[in-house]
Amino acid sequence: MPEQTWKSAITDVSGGQICVRGYDIADMMEQLSFADAVYLILKGELPNNQQRRMMEALLVSSIDHGPTPPSNLAARTVFSGGNSLNAAVAAGVMTIGDSHGGAIEQCARILQEWVKKEGTPVELAARIVLEFKEKNRRMPGYGHRIHKRDPRTVKLLEIAERIGYKGRPLELAVALQDELERTSGKDLPLNVDGAIAAIISEMGFDWRLGKGFFIISRVPGLVAHVHEEWTREKTMRKLGPPAYEYDGPAPRAIKK
Repeated sequence: MPEQTWKSAITDVSGGQICVRGYDIADMMEQLSFADAVYLILKGELPNNQQRRMMEALLVSSIDHGPTPPSNLAARTVFSGGNSLNAAVAAGVMTIGDSHGGAIEQCARILQEWVKKEGTPVELAARIVLEFKEKNRRMPGYGHRIHKRDPRTVKLLEIAERIGYKGRPLELAVALQDELERTSGKDLPLNVDGAIAAIISEMGFDWRLGKGFFIISRVPGLVAHVHEEWTREKTMRKLGPPAYEYDGPAPRAIKK
């Protein structure tokens, strides 16, 4: 029985060369930015100037958000327990999930499915909000625990408009913000996750890469936080909530 061959279209390392998507790694090192290389390895082709500028902004937008998000807190806690930098960073990445960073994937999936349907962005937004309300589901990518208007979203949308990204996914994302706020009477802004979801949809990326974009952007921040924990703090220090309140059973004896 012939040996099975594992097919991959990403990188060729045969014959003493390293070619990523057909491009020699040495030429890439000389001529491409990191954003160019990320676009290439995910999409398969080099970005044009418009795509390059948008990719740069996307990767910077989620690089860090202070020490309190779950991923940063997890990374610092694991390092504080006496583990290595790589283990601590891995713990931070493992904390990224449906509730932390996952809104990019979830929102992009909704946008990519709904933009194929008939109707204006405003009409589609009304239908989506009604459907989510009837199912008692929260719309991912909207609202923020700190920002009434996420400054990262404002800048991403500004850059997108300036360089010519004005397509249907972005229009639907903004229409959803307006419809959510109109029907709820609350501040439910398009947050950075939702903005990234709309922009990667605009750029033709599969929604399944949503968490991937967040991870690629956030890892440098995780490394910085772990390094700071290593060089500035004592191990096994108090992290997380400063206090807690016990509400379990009162002291009791074991009865045999």
